[in-house]
Amino acid sequence: MAAQGAALQNHNNELVKCIEDLREKREQILKQVQDEEMEKQRIQQELAALTQRLSRVNESLARKIDTKNEYDKVIIETEAAYLKILESSQTLLTVLKRESVNIQKKRQAGS
Repeated sequence: MAAQGAALQNHNNELVKCIEDLREKREQILKQVQDEEMEKQRIQQELAALTQRLSRVNESLARKIDTKNEYDKVIIETEAAYLKILESSQTLLTVLKRESVNIQKKRQAGS
């Protein structure tokens, strides 16, 4: 009977040791879960901040693109107007030269 008691005690000791090992492993996993939960929370906060920042940058970019497009339009219109002025100036110069020649011809003819 003493042998059965000793065997039972050994089984009991092994069972207690296995339970302690399982508890240690559980504690290790629990610590890892807590660490990863904290990391997850930190990443979510960073993501929220980056999302807000991206939104602000996109809004700013849209405004700047609109402004650039307005500049492009003004430049195109100004260049077109400038070309018309140049053409008119060239036409005026041509007319002025022709009239000057006509005046000189009339003057020479009258002399």
